[in-house]
Amino acid sequence: MNKASTRWAGRAYRQRETDQQIYAVGIGSNRLLAGLRPRDIVQQAFRALDTRPLRLAERSPIISSRPLGPSARSYANAAAIIVTPLRPHAMLDQLQAIERAFHRRRHRRWGARTLDLDLLLWSGGTVRSKRLTVPHPALADRGFVLEPLRAIAPQWRHPITGLTIRQLTFRLAQPRPSHR
Repeated sequence: MNKASTRWAGRAYRQRETDQQIYAVGIGSNRLLAGLRPRDIVQQAFRALDTRPLRLAERSPIISSRPLGPSARSYANAAAIIVTPLRPHAMLDQLQAIERAFHRRRHRRWGARTLDLDLLLWSGGTVRSKRLTVPHPALADRGFVLEPLRAIAPQWRHPITGLTIRQLTFRLAQPRPSHR
């Protein structure tokens, strides 16, 4: 485990008594924007996630993944740890404002997108409302989300399963029995 991972696995994830919230954010892109390739857009997203009131504490490597659904374009995916005083719904609003700045249009589920920012985990545990569910409902089933997150927060525990990101990644990679 690297030094940064140790820091986020310990003190920071239990930092509930302060006014700072800690979030794990998933980042994805598979459409060009003004000449920028998806990987470049993810780099720009890291910069946008480091502007007040957000502070980019950690960033993962960018990986490439196959698309889900009808889109034919590969994705550039990454994850970030963000520290901010924003509560979950305000954080969601901030992420959606960043998506809009990158010309994100919400038309079709799993369609191509210039930028997708998902609130994956929150240091405060869980949220369930019409607008927001934390942890992200598909977090444990998506390698393209878990792999980048494992690089920066392998010991962060899923608040429902109790498993660490490292354990969830390992579990997802295991072959599943076929039913005949």
